[in-house]
Amino acid sequence: MTSPRIYEHAAGLTWVLEDEAMQRACHALAFDGRVWLVDPIDTPEPLERAAGLGEIVGVLQLLDRHNRDCKAIAERLGVPLHRLPDALPGTPFEVRKVIEKAKWKERALWEPQSRTLVVSEGVGSVDAFAVSDDPVGVHPMLRPFGVGALRGYAPELLLMGHGAPVSGPTTAAALGTALDRSRKDIPKLLTKLPGIIRGK
Repeated sequence: MTSPRIYEHAAGLTWVLEDEAMQRACHALAFDGRVWLVDPIDTPEPLERAAGLGEIVGVLQLLDRHNRDCKAIAERLGVPLHRLPDALPGTPFEVRKVIEKAKWKERALWEPQSRTLVVSEGVGSVDAFAVSDDPVGVHPMLRPFGVGALRGYAPELLLMGHGAPVSGPTTAAALGTALDRSRKDIPKLLTKLPGIIRGK
């Protein structure tokens, strides 16, 4: 595993394994001197930098199959592991159910002060998701159905489980476009699919 790319942003930092085709992304969310790790992968430099943001008080697993290193990191740090939480009292986060199916359970986080939306799998910024010229796209398996649970949010910072963060005044529009084009972009996905599978 090569060193991940680290992005600093208003909510803390994100590290992305850019050498992988799906570019797994992890986040350290820092508010009021406390830090929560979201779907983390055990990589030394980002975790050291996360600890420098404040006291790490919890690990959040927002997707049922994103076990990653959540449990091991929580146990090593001696902090709670919140797996698929329905609420996070005492934190700045609102929890939203994105999908609740037998083989796919996913939560999203909304932090209203910084207007940060954290989505593990419903949308992403890698090629397999963002198949058009837009920076964000819907997960390939969800395109026929859409991700209605993410409508109504106007984030200024969008953190995803795959790919780089998207931030700034156009972020809300980028999310809205992704949701609106969920079905429309299926032909583009099918055209690009062979290259995506080959990792090109």
